[in-house]
Amino acid sequence: MMTRRRFFCVQVAFLFVFSCSLSAQTLFQAGGNFTVGLPQNEFKKNVESTGFGGSGYVAYNIPQSFLSLGASFTFLVYGSETRQEPWSQTIPDVFVDVTTTNAIIMGHFLIRVQPRTGNALPYLDGLFGFNYLTTDTQIKDQGDYEEIASSKNLDDITFGYGIGGGVMIRIWNTSEEKTQRIKLQTVFIDLGLRYLKGGSAEYLKEGSIEISNGNVNYDIKKSTTDILTIHMGASFAF
Repeated sequence: MMTRRRFFCVQVAFLFVFSCSLSAQTLFQAGGNFTVGLPQNEFKKNVESTGFGGSGYVAYNIPQSFLSLGASFTFLVYGSETRQEPWSQTIPDVFVDVTTTNAIIMGHFLIRVQPRTGNALPYLDGLFGFNYLTTDTQIKDQGDYEEIASSKNLDDITFGYGIGGGVMIRIWNTSEEKTQRIKLQTVFIDLGLRYLKGGSAEYLKEGSIEISNGNVNYDIKKSTTDILTIHMGASFAF
């Protein structure tokens, strides 16, 4: 049977190891990813194309816990069309590129649950924020692609929330002693996905703008804006 003295020594050793583990925790995370967006539900019925873009996040690791709080941002293009038009009726021999881009911007408050030690760190995210859908048309010079003029065709904003998960795989770790300055300590490969529910919004998709006899007609869609995102990139601990 374990004596009180031996039991006390085991407790002290456990607390020492646990406190060392906590003291090694980093305070901040940040990351950037290549992101693919797959429309879901009503949104998928109107938008058949896959979105491509990027995402990033920053988070604060609450000391002595598995919780992190931060913010996440995602930009996806889910449709783009380019056509050539003469500069004007009086200069029909000079052409410009007219590009229309359909995009969705998502911003969320982020709550993350994640262990602090190990070479592979799984995580679970809760997200709450907004979805901003916008369609813009730009006129660019064909030679150097410099923007000449632009116009917003339609935009709308709605609430958004969801859950996500993934794993961060450690690929580099500093062996230097810590200083009082914030510095890079660990680099991870970050793989994950999110299922994001979006409220109802009005938007345009590829092919929604029709020009006829000098007039512009908009085929405006309206639905919920649910989307599944898959990301791959890098995360950094400071």
